[in-house]
Amino acid sequence: MNIKNYTDIRAWPFIEAQRLLANIPISDIKKTVIFETGYGPSGLPHIGTFGEVARTLMVQNAFKEITENKIPSKLICFSDDMDALRKVPENIPNQDEVALHLGKPLTQVPDPFEKFDSFGAHNNNKLRSFLDKFDFEYEFISSTEYYKSGHFNDTLIEVLKKHDKIKSIVKPILGEERSLNYSPILPICPHTGKVLQVAINCVSPGNNTITYNNPNTNKEEELDILNGNAKLQWRADWAMRWKALAVDYEMSGKDLIDSVKLSSKICKIIGGVPPEGFNYELFLDINGEKISKSRGNGISIEEWLKYASQESLSLFMYQSPKKAKRLYFDIIPKNMDEYNAHLKNFLLLEANDPKKYENPIWHIHNGKAPLNSNTIQYSLLLNLVSASNSSNKDILRGFIKNYYDKENLSQDNQIIENLLSYAITYFNDFVKPHKVYRMANGKEKDALVELSKSLIKYKNETDPEIIQSEVYRIGKEYNFDPLREWFSGIYQILFGQKDGPRFGSFIVIYGIENTQKLINSALQGDLVKKK
Repeated sequence: MNIKNYTDIRAWPFIEAQRLLANIPISDIKKTVIFETGYGPSGLPHIGTFGEVARTLMVQNAFKEITENKIPSKLICFSDDMDALRKVPENIPNQDEVALHLGKPLTQVPDPFEKFDSFGAHNNNKLRSFLDKFDFEYEFISSTEYYKSGHFNDTLIEVLKKHDKIKSIVKPILGEERSLNYSPILPICPHTGKVLQVAINCVSPGNNTITYNNPNTNKEEELDILNGNAKLQWRADWAMRWKALAVDYEMSGKDLIDSVKLSSKICKIIGGVPPEGFNYELFLDINGEKISKSRGNGISIEEWLKYASQESLSLFMYQSPKKAKRLYFDIIPKNMDEYNAHLKNFLLLEANDPKKYENPIWHIHNGKAPLNSNTIQYSLLLNLVSASNSSNKDILRGFIKNYYDKENLSQDNQIIENLLSYAITYFNDFVKPHKVYRMANGKEKDALVELSKSLIKYKNETDPEIIQSEVYRIGKEYNFDPLREWFSGIYQILFGQKDGPRFGSFIVIYGIENTQKLINSALQGDLVKKK
């Protein structure tokens, strides 16, 4: 089999794909290479969950490219919905009712939203419905279904045979009290349905049973561990899953590095081969704290898509996965504009240019990029909404059409319509409430007056770079040093914020006369009064 050489491509998904391929002997290649991503449905799915799936798919797509699709592969999205509910999430209704079921598998906890058979089923549906919106190709597997159907039985028997050896490598990392009753096998109480963390008195591999003291009956009981009567502690469960599903590649957060090492040891003990992996950094909220499903302290999937496109979210996931990044609303405009900039550069490349693999667009769209980039900056639209004091799409579309008349800006152009909706919603929710206009100081006032007068000669100019050069000229003439103080002043005085888009582009789209009126209003103090 001829495999393409992509060793010069430094995009991280290709580096990962090459490493994975190097560890799969071509002569012994399995029928299908398995990529896996895991999800713990103890809380509502958040963007971190999506990010793991999106990034894994990026590696899978790179793998397909370097193998020319000659080695079949698939992605498994695994939900650990057999896990016990340990605490009630803060962001759900009917919390008192849910609290009555603490300790039960998530698929045995009533749905607090009263829409599905269980809380686990509700959260699984939320995850799948979102992934489906992105047209991701994946196979969804429920832990509960695989335990109860007997799919894991053979591997569970291997765990039972190696019970004591697994205990010996896990106990050193546990506290003194926890290590006393640790077992990789957790019986599910036949009386209460709760997952029990109890010491195992005896294991009988020949009978597939364990014996333990049931705290609910105060009696020693024997339990057949197969067919969903028991589940594994999560590190052992992870290892068991790798073997049972023949997983070749799985990512995980940086906080799980030690757990990956331990699960890999367990996987080898039960006769499996641990998958290749990748440790990504965690997302942080506005306060720099780790995002948590149960706390709901990050941006939800729905919230991002309220203000920005799916592609901008995928770009955020692609960029610097080994770097901790703030995941909050203020990063959205930047990602929208950066996506468009990458798309413009991608469309300039020839089809056979290897540089396309270095561009995030290839990974976001798996090489099938849109045919056209968007001409309008998201950040520019935010300022257009602000300056025009309008959330009316017809008015905003009119400003745009004055310059971009070569674009199809009719109501049928869904891209433009979506962009306008995103910008209006984001502006009203995040920009408008925090605007702080200020009056111009002496030098700024003189410079703005000069700018307003000079714009008259550019009334018919459609090149934003020419107007931008004029703005630069005035800033230098009035000795703003550094020059960014001039632009910072413009944004604070005219828009009530510290930064904004290229001002030349704004002037072209907003219009010379409208810009002059805006400057005049600011110098008269009308904008400060409006706020």
